[in-house]
Amino acid sequence: MASQGLGKEQSVQDLIAKSRNKQGKKVLEKVMPLLLLFTAVVSVLTTFGILFTLVFETFEFFQRVSITDYLFGTEWFPFSGNNPTFGVLPLILGTLKVTVIAIIVAVPLGIAAAIYLSEYASDKARRVIKPILEVLAGVPTIVYGFFALTFVTPILQQLIPSLKIFNALSPGIVVGIMIIPMIASLSEDAMSSVPNSIREAALGLGATKLEVALKVVLPAAISGIISSIVLAISRAIGETMIVSLAGGATPTFNLDVTGSIQTMTAYIVQVSSGDAGYGTTIYYSIYAVGFTLFIFTLIMNLLAHYISKRFREEY
Repeated sequence: MASQGLGKEQSVQDLIAKSRNKQGKKVLEKVMPLLLLFTAVVSVLTTFGILFTLVFETFEFFQRVSITDYLFGTEWFPFSGNNPTFGVLPLILGTLKVTVIAIIVAVPLGIAAAIYLSEYASDKARRVIKPILEVLAGVPTIVYGFFALTFVTPILQQLIPSLKIFNALSPGIVVGIMIIPMIASLSEDAMSSVPNSIREAALGLGATKLEVALKVVLPAAISGIISSIVLAISRAIGETMIVSLAGGATPTFNLDVTGSIQTMTAYIVQVSSGDAGYGTTIYYSIYAVGFTLFIFTLIMNLLAHYISKRFREEY
């Protein structure tokens, strides 16, 4: 009888504990959606807040400077006391020079690394190489900047004697090195998602492993690969510290990559460091340049999203 009473007592305690657990789960199930909704709303409101700030301050800038002169002017000398000019094309061209050089470096190396990791590397090699490759993404960009200025530029000057200490070539190469992990990792994920049955069918038809990788797997994963490249371009356009340290601060409207340049982000850093007083035209110019940079990166992200949906393969 005592054992039966003890058993009943334990069962009652178990029922109470289960009831409390159920009540706790019900409260959690009600609270979590609200918490997740709050975080989503905060993210959206933050985005709108940033956009509102950019648009409002940019509008103030265009009250003082003609939008035509800004968009089509080829001279950017905001600190010229007598006759300051605000033609943004030299900053855009400097940004594009660095970005193009970075893509020329990063795309072949990134895709080659992705092909090796996806098609040739063993599981053990992949577990070792991929984390090491992705460590590059965690290196602070200011370290990359000093690397470009003190290591890459002197080496390039041995090959190109006319290369200036501040130039577009050195930061472009280092930005390319920095974005290799993005292209390699995302492309490898896209290639790994291609079913093995497709590879086996191609091998069964007599294709070599290299032909399978280049003519079967690569086209099948082209959506993810192109998206990774477009996102990498967006990352290169928005790079700040590397171009600020190794690129210089001379906005020039030419295609020369051996001389000093200035990118949009480098100009924002220059003015934000205290070179312009609050409320001046130069102060508001950083918002106009920032809005221009925002448009560039927005277009790149929308393009990546479109390509991902347009060329996605369903298996």
